[in-house]
Amino acid sequence: MDTVVSVPRVAARHWGMLAVATTAQVSGACLAHGVAFLIPALQEQGRSLATAGLVASMPLIGTMLTLVVWGAVADRYGERLVLVSGTAGTAISAAVAVAVADHLGALCAALLVAGAFAASTSSASGRVVAGWFPAHRRGLAMGIRQMAQPLGVGLAAATMAPLAAAHGMASALWVPVVASTVAALACAVVVADPPRPSRAEAQAAGQLDHPYGNGYLVRIHLASMLLVVPQFTVWTFALVWLVGDLGWAAGAAGALVAGTQLLGALGRIGAGHLSDLVRSRLRPMRWVAIAAAVTMFGLALTDRLGWSTAAVALLVVATTVTVADNGLAYTAITESAGPFWSGRAIGVQNTGQYVAASAVPPVVGAAVTLLGFPLAFALVALCPVIAVPLVPIDGEAPLR
Repeated sequence: MDTVVSVPRVAARHWGMLAVATTAQVSGACLAHGVAFLIPALQEQGRSLATAGLVASMPLIGTMLTLVVWGAVADRYGERLVLVSGTAGTAISAAVAVAVADHLGALCAALLVAGAFAASTSSASGRVVAGWFPAHRRGLAMGIRQMAQPLGVGLAAATMAPLAAAHGMASALWVPVVASTVAALACAVVVADPPRPSRAEAQAAGQLDHPYGNGYLVRIHLASMLLVVPQFTVWTFALVWLVGDLGWAAGAAGALVAGTQLLGALGRIGAGHLSDLVRSRLRPMRWVAIAAAVTMFGLALTDRLGWSTAAVALLVVATTVTVADNGLAYTAITESAGPFWSGRAIGVQNTGQYVAASAVPPVVGAAVTLLGFPLAFALVALCPVIAVPLVPIDGEAPLR
C-alpha cells in the first residue's frame, strides 16, 4: 500500500504575514536608500556634494551598525516585538529628521538613528517568513520577500525625488515616515511570532549550540559577499556606462535601468521557486554564481568588441541574474541556523553584504578609470568565479 505524504498547507494568514513582512522591509529600504535621492536638494541648500553624500550615508551606516543587534533581539524575544518597535522607531526618528531638516548635525544624527531602527526589518521579516512557511513554499515566499529592497528603492525614487524638487527636503522625508507608520500598524495587527520549541527543548535538540563551528554559514556569507560585487556593479555603473560609453540619452538609460530593477525582483521570486522544486537552496545559488560569471564575462567581451546591442542585452540579463542569489542564501541561513540563531546569522549576512557593496563604487570606479569598462567588467566577473566553489552544497541538509 502506498504511503500518503501529508504536505503542510499554507493558510491565508501566512500569505498575509508575508505581505506585511515585505511591507516592513519596503519601508526600511525606502528610508535607508531614499535619502540618496535628496542629494540635489541638499546641494540647492548650498551643501557640497561631499557633505550631501555624507548625509545620504547616515541611514546606511546606522543600518550596518545594528543588523546583528536586532538579530540577537529577534532570537531572544521574537520577531513581532522587533518589527513593531523597529518600524515605529523608524517612523518617529524620521519625523524628527523632518523637524530638523535645516540643521545639518541634527539631521545626520536623526537619520543615523532612523537607519538603526530600520535595520530591524532585515532579520525579523525574513524570520517571520521562514518560520511560517513550510519547506516546499519557503523558497518562493523568501523570494517574494526579497523583492522588498528594489520596491523600497523604487518607492523612494518615485516619491522622494519629485517631492524634494517641488517642495523641499523636509516634505520628501515624510515618505519614510508614512511608510514606516503604516508598516508598524500592520505588523502590530497581523504579525505573530512563528512557533518554536521552548529553550529547554531546543537545548536538548542542540538548537542552542553555536552554528558556526563547521564553516557552513561562513562559506555562505563569503560567497554572498562575492556575489554582491557584480550586483552592485551593474546597479551603480549601468547608467554611467549607457550614457557615457554608448551615448544613450539620460532618459532612455534611466528607463532601461528602472525596468531591469523589476526584472531583478522577478528573478528573485523565480530563483526561490526553483529552490522549492529542486529541494535545495544552495545548488541554485551555485547555478546563479556560474550564470553571473558567464554573463559578466560576456558583457566585458561584447563591450570590448563594440557589439553594443548584445552588450545591452547582457546588461539586462546581468541585472536579473546577479540579484537572484539573495533570497536563496537567506533561506539557507535561516533553515540551518534555526530559530534561536538565525536572527544573528542573517545580521552577519547583511553586514557582510553591506561592507562588500560599500567597496564597489570606489574600487570598480577606479578600475573603470584606469582600465575602461570592458576590463573592469571582466575583473568583476572573477568574483562569482571564486564564489562557485565556496557555495557549500556538500554540507546542505535535506529540506524539511
